[in-house]
Amino acid sequence: MPRERPLDVPTINREHCKGCFRCVPACAHGCLEPGSEIHPVSGAVPVALDLDGCTGCGLCIDACPEPYGLVSVDPAALGDDPAPLTGFPTPAAEIPDVYLPLPSLRPMLLRGTHASAIGALLAGCRHFFGYPITPSTEGAELMARLLPVVGGTFVQAASEVAAVNMMYGCGGAGLRTMTFTSSPGFSLMLEGISYLVGAEIPAVFVNVMRAGPGLGNIGPEQGDVKLTCRGLGHGNTHAPVLAPASPQEMLDLTVLAFELAFRYRTPVVVLADGHLGQMAGRVSLPAAQVHPGLPAWAVWGDAAHRRNVMTSIYLREVDQEAHNLRLIEKYQRIAAAEQRAELHRCHDADTLVVACNTPAGAARGAVEALRAEGVPVGLFRPLTLWPFPIRQLQPLLEHARRILVVEASDGQLEDELRLALSHARLDADLDIAHLRHYGGVLPSLDEVVTAVRSMTVREAVAA
Repeated sequence: MPRERPLDVPTINREHCKGCFRCVPACAHGCLEPGSEIHPVSGAVPVALDLDGCTGCGLCIDACPEPYGLVSVDPAALGDDPAPLTGFPTPAAEIPDVYLPLPSLRPMLLRGTHASAIGALLAGCRHFFGYPITPSTEGAELMARLLPVVGGTFVQAASEVAAVNMMYGCGGAGLRTMTFTSSPGFSLMLEGISYLVGAEIPAVFVNVMRAGPGLGNIGPEQGDVKLTCRGLGHGNTHAPVLAPASPQEMLDLTVLAFELAFRYRTPVVVLADGHLGQMAGRVSLPAAQVHPGLPAWAVWGDAAHRRNVMTSIYLREVDQEAHNLRLIEKYQRIAAAEQRAELHRCHDADTLVVACNTPAGAARGAVEALRAEGVPVGLFRPLTLWPFPIRQLQPLLEHARRILVVEASDGQLEDELRLALSHARLDADLDIAHLRHYGGVLPSLDEVVTAVRSMTVREAVAA
């Protein structure tokens, strides 16, 4: 007849056992030994129990670092709520952000990277991890100077790979974190960004694009549009991509980036170009700054947040598919709610110039010059490259017959436009042309004027 088991004999919750085997040497009676079978959910090898000699001393439970792994309660009796295993309270409540008014100040003259850094500070960012790379380094330098003053943390990592993984840990704790980088450095961060997307961790990346491919040079280009909109690391990844066109928007869109990052638990990319990062302009501060709270989902390290887990790994295929479906549903919500564009003199335009970042300045000047000649042309400037603002473009196509895409890349902005038009079934009768430069050369005002005139002349000849 088997003897009665002690009341506090250990029980293994196999899904939570990490296979560290610290409990094995803690047992004086040899009741535990390393297991041999991988658990399909955790991917770890749980410890194996033989309780014939167990005295219920509880030393093995004390040795277990995982509060839900080796316990003295039958996990099957707990249902879906593991809290009684450790006596932890219910999950923490959300601590909301507080908006603190700023004094009214005169506008400042700031370069783009400095404006973005100040925007991050006003958005409540107090943690920076990065690696210097031209033409974004001035933003990191200003953060290094200002963060210690406001009680923040600046870490120059050993590489971009190290920086993005530090951001993963910081963002997972519910804290606001960012980096400045440029095209080659951003490429190195892509694996970590995929992990951030998969684990639903907020972080802000300011990518000041330079010419490529490869090392290229430090001149302005827009060669990372495809990368940010369609290639944010492996897997089914998307994240909001914001495209400023002035130092003022470098500040404003950086503030917006943190708002979106925490609203949707996602990384957000502020995509500038090398000229925009370096040029100076008039910048006004917002009316308030953010004193950040703490989200309920944060892995904060206290008892109230102890149940929270950040992960992008689901070893069972059906679980990983379900996770992808949740992410895709979130992408759809972002696409529906966060399309943004500026429309300049588009109300009656039969020709639209589509441009973003620094090339939008030349495009705007060209629109004004052509309007002075009586040519009905307007500027459509996407502020979000993903999601592309097709909803703002669609009404304009009732009178616009021609689109000229002006960019410093090999059709990467045009591809986003064409894809959005195709999905909306709006591309049938449009004449789409382009003006492109590469390697740090930017389109000029005169070139835009000439390209628009060529489109109208070509249409008149064809008629």
